[in-house]
Amino acid sequence: MVVVLYMLRLYQFKPFLMTTPRLPPKGGSLLAQRRKFTAPVDDKAISRRLAEIRRSRGLTQVELATKLGLSQPLVSQYERGDIRMHASLVAAFAKVLRVSCDELLGLQPTKPNGLSKDRRFLRRLEKIETLSRRDKQALLRTIDRFLGGAA
Repeated sequence: MVVVLYMLRLYQFKPFLMTTPRLPPKGGSLLAQRRKFTAPVDDKAISRRLAEIRRSRGLTQVELATKLGLSQPLVSQYERGDIRMHASLVAAFAKVLRVSCDELLGLQPTKPNGLSKDRRFLRRLEKIETLSRRDKQALLRTIDRFLGGAA
């Protein structure tokens, strides 16, 4: 113990707890003086765009989650911006939604997909695809007559 005290006096060693804190320079903290990086896109904008693209594709959160192998609450958290998406998940969302990663991130404008935004209409169109050829033709004749009378 005596040797340790002698060495402390000899080398003027000050333990961490005994050192005086360094005050930040005038004008703010040390962190505030660093150059701030501004990202080209923010997380909330990405999450809003994800929800908007999903809706424009006529998908529900449950359907999107099923296609990605995720749970619906997790998709909801991504769309609200509660959780930040990592790069591979951005790519997975883009692939399922048939958009580029740049469109999802907002680096490029989103191209319209040409589909209706009405989910009920889209689901009915999907059911029509499962009909037999004869039933499809009968349905199309009915639709043509209805639209012909509307004009």
